[in-house]
Amino acid sequence: MSKSGDITKKGKIAAKSLAHRLTGFSLPFFGVQWTPPADEREIIRGLLTALEDRRVLFVPYHLEVVSQVTASVLQMRELLTQTLQALPETARAAGSVRAMRAACRKFLEEPHPDFRNLPPLYGRGRFGDEEGSPPFFVALGELRATFGTHVAALAYQYGIDIEGELASILPSADDAS
Repeated sequence: MSKSGDITKKGKIAAKSLAHRLTGFSLPFFGVQWTPPADEREIIRGLLTALEDRRVLFVPYHLEVVSQVTASVLQMRELLTQTLQALPETARAAGSVRAMRAACRKFLEEPHPDFRNLPPLYGRGRFGDEEGSPPFFVALGELRATFGTHVAALAYQYGIDIEGELASILPSADDAS
């Protein structure tokens, strides 16, 4: 079983353990003592708690339904906008929240990768509307990776443990070495 599978079985990943997973991700707070304001921390805790319930971020790909994924990404984008509105203008979290919101927009608005040389699935000429296609799943993987990096950064920065299956999208400890 992979380490990410172990994390979700434990049910929680401690915020302090995330620092070594964020290699190569520029965070302005390393090496500087900073205590997040309580109200700002609560806003971010609320966001992360809401994301723990967004199945689109972690459910196995074969269980995804295109229309449900699209609806969920739209809801996440709205949640991220509400979070930005609630945060103070100078909040350190704003960059990560904006990056996740931009990832939602990219998933919803930009064309997914084009795999012209990919043979038709199971001999059919096209994918069903609700099944998804390889480009759809590549775009979903990119969305999950972006969210994983920013969720890890926010959890570490604000000292918030990540519960349940959301931990499965965090950068792997193996990737950081």
